[in-house]
Amino acid sequence: MDEIIKIIGMGLISLIIIIIIKQYKPEFAIYISIIAGVLILFLIMDKLEGIINLLKTISAKSGINNQFLELLLKITGIAFLTEFAINLCKDSGENAIASKIEIGSKVIIVSMSIPIISSLLEVILKLI
Repeated sequence: MDEIIKIIGMGLISLIIIIIIKQYKPEFAIYISIIAGVLILFLIMDKLEGIINLLKTISAKSGINNQFLELLLKITGIAFLTEFAINLCKDSGENAIASKIEIGSKVIIVSMSIPIISSLLEVILKLI
């Protein structure tokens, strides 16, 4: 509960600073937004590390291929970072760049998913 209060507090404080700065130097508002986003990411890094370690432990016990787990974690990381970048672009009014980032990330995620998809298809074909 303490972590979410810190995250919300940091977000609200950043919002207030951005509102004040926009009156005098609107070009600096995006910098405050980026800094706030990075600080919030740092706040959640411990939680993410714990989740990753738990997933690795479960994977080792269940015999799931570690390569697939690593791939899924990378894909999830790409999705989170992409969403962060897209939101920054949209906040800056650059919707065209946001769309290009979104398309690029989707292509990368699909290309990274091919080993998992092919493995699933092999399993399905063995069952049939």
